Amino acid sequence: MQSENFAKRYGLVIATGLVVGAAAVALTFWGNPANMGFCIACFLRDIAGALNFQRAGFDAEVGTGIVQYIRPEIIGLVLGSTAIAFLRGEFKPKGGSSPMIRFIVAVFVMIGALVFLGCPLRMVIRIGGGDLNAVVGLAGFAIGILIGIQFLQRGFSLRRAYQQSMAEGLVFPALMAVLLVLVVMAPSFIIFSAKGPGFQRAPIAAALVIALVVGVLAQRSRLCMVGGIRDAVMFKDFRLISGFAAIIAAVLVGNLILGRFNPGFAEQPIAHSEWLWNLLGMVLVGWGSVLLGGCPLRQLILAGEGNTDSAVTVTGFIVGAAVSHNFGLASSGTGIGTGPVAIAVAAGFVVLGVISVMNMQKLEG
Repeated sequence: MQSENFAKRYGLVIATGLVVGAAAVALTFWGNPANMGFCIACFLRDIAGALNFQRAGFDAEVGTGIVQYIRPEIIGLVLGSTAIAFLRGEFKPKGGSSPMIRFIVAVFVMIGALVFLGCPLRMVIRIGGGDLNAVVGLAGFAIGILIGIQFLQRGFSLRRAYQQSMAEGLVFPALMAVLLVLVVMAPSFIIFSAKGPGFQRAPIAAALVIALVVGVLAQRSRLCMVGGIRDAVMFKDFRLISGFAAIIAAVLVGNLILGRFNPGFAEQPIAHSEWLWNLLGMVLVGWGSVLLGGCPLRQLILAGEGNTDSAVTVTGFIVGAAVSHNFGLASSGTGIGTGPVAIAVAAGFVVLGVISVMNMQKLEG
């Protein structure tokens, strides 16, 4: 009976984690950057570049930069979630829960992620590849979640969401469908990198199909990096965190099989070893994601279900990516950015602190 209960409760989320980890290894093998089979932050940044919102590493002679590409993985995650939500009668548009606050928090979450060089999903993928800088990031991520939990326990809330029209809920999936057309047709007004991480990509069909499958599974399992640690701390519920562990295990095994496991701090792909900024960047991501109610992956899945608050959040991520690169806040493999990184991260902590305090309902009369 206990084994049946375990399988029922943990089976789907562990299976999802194993599929996500295996998919990440496969996508890297087929052309995605090393330790970047999936990275919500990096891929949204690439989309921002493709739409000419940022021109990181832009070379006027060839008309491209180094991180510009419409990533089919993002499209597949959203449309996979949309498809299964419709099939199961779970596509129920809602929104209106402090959209502008969510937008601002999302901007700073993205700034923190690009200081670290990855979202929580890439963080665990990097750990599975042996990158110990990501372990430092994990420590910061956990600290940020613990900070956010303190405010949750004191009544933090961004208020309730309200039912919205079907048309409103379909806007974001429709935008993903438009991006799919653009990546396939590759018109001249869309920028695709001719070198650098943006040029390293798996075939469109493979990336899309894999992401569709992951989108379906993530919607059904409610997989969330933030939710895993939050639930373990607040409710002693380890269901979501088991998916977290399964991703690491699958990536580790895959990298060992392919001979790509490279333990250490130095010479890790698209990563830097400035530990303080790896830590602080992910503190910002963890704290902000708790306030938003989920990690970047979860926000994409929710947006696919018709949640317009999550769609606004993803829009904030894209703007945050553009801000990071246009103002030199994003890190590179050689270290942190050349812009006012310390000021931006400090501002993020101040903004999140103010938002956290001002939205604690227990403090209201």
